[in-house]
Amino acid sequence: MKPVVRLVAAAALMACAMGAFAQKGETVKIAWIDPLSGLMGPVGNNQVKSFQFFAEKFNQNNPAGVKFEVIPFDNKLSPAESLNALKAALDQGVRYITQGNGSSVAAALIDAIDKHNARNPGKEVIYLNHSAVDPDFTNSKCNYWHFRFDADTSMKLEALTSYMKDQPDIKKVYLLNQNYSHGQQVVKFSKEIMARKRPDVQFVGEDLHPLAQVRDFAPYIAKIKASGADTVITGNWGSDLALLIKAANEGGYNGKFYTYYAGVTGTPTALGTGGAGRVYQIAYNHYNMGGQMGQWANEFQSKFKDDFYTGSVIHIYNALSEAMAKAKSTDPVKVAAALEGLKFKSFNGDVEMRKTDHQLQQPLYLTVWQKADAKYPYSPENTGMTLAPVKTFESYVSSTPTSCQMKRPG
Repeated sequence: MKPVVRLVAAAALMACAMGAFAQKGETVKIAWIDPLSGLMGPVGNNQVKSFQFFAEKFNQNNPAGVKFEVIPFDNKLSPAESLNALKAALDQGVRYITQGNGSSVAAALIDAIDKHNARNPGKEVIYLNHSAVDPDFTNSKCNYWHFRFDADTSMKLEALTSYMKDQPDIKKVYLLNQNYSHGQQVVKFSKEIMARKRPDVQFVGEDLHPLAQVRDFAPYIAKIKASGADTVITGNWGSDLALLIKAANEGGYNGKFYTYYAGVTGTPTALGTGGAGRVYQIAYNHYNMGGQMGQWANEFQSKFKDDFYTGSVIHIYNALSEAMAKAKSTDPVKVAAALEGLKFKSFNGDVEMRKTDHQLQQPLYLTVWQKADAKYPYSPENTGMTLAPVKTFESYVSSTPTSCQMKRPG
């Protein structure tokens, strides 16, 4: 082979190799937009540490060979502040946004990102939703640029009621929730699904209260006791769940609580030993999963003196690195196409980013608050208590249909 031909052949091979790993060594910036101050600040602070902790883990080894960098913005739980943060992130050239605390914020971001992408071809942005669970986001308001890594409210209640329907002691239910889209959807789906599975169950009261503003839940507990409810269903999170549980313990309410976020910052301490056997959580992970998750949880606890609970962070890094490897690119347009229908292994088994609506399909776990023991040793907030697994719901059990009519670009 002549030297010139050899050179051309070598260059072609090099180009192929570079094409195969076009994204290798690139830094992928993720703007994290959630509360770092106010009543929900403790949850946000925990989650930003989670994103940074796992960026370090995935930076050591991921299929795409990219480096992740997290840029935090404090949105003070405000949609307006979140839009300012989004603009600041875009000005810094960030192409990946993550948020999850507050579906009201999520709705504003979905809309803003959709408009930005339509007006700025070549500068598209992907929104990675880690915890905002309003079902509308993957139904009537579904959007091509939005991907949800938590299970939505309809999925959580489908799983939760599969357990509750078989509990004969559940006769009278009270619904207590935050007054915004998430809390309203918990009310709607609780009634709809229980009516289908246990039509004999009575809903004896419901309250919607302002988000992250109530400091004393004693009046609500008095109403719950007066209603004769043996069970409370609540999607409350952060201070709104911690203070509710505290008021229940102090007010002598002995009914059961079925929750989404009992393991989240502040709530384990509020539960203490008072909630043993009476407080349940439905979620896509729990504190006693053992294995790799157990090692990570112990390392996180040791490093931050805090508990890791937002497992969707791991889903996000898994999905992004798999999709970027598949797309051979970090370009959001190519990555979004690769994310659609992506199946990958995560900490809770085989999961799939459903193409129809961009809702991750995954197993869910029901856990109950009890004393930590040799079998279930992890104790959040050093309470001596834990959330022990009661039942696992495979993906097909918690999966719910979607009405999404996805509008795809092009």
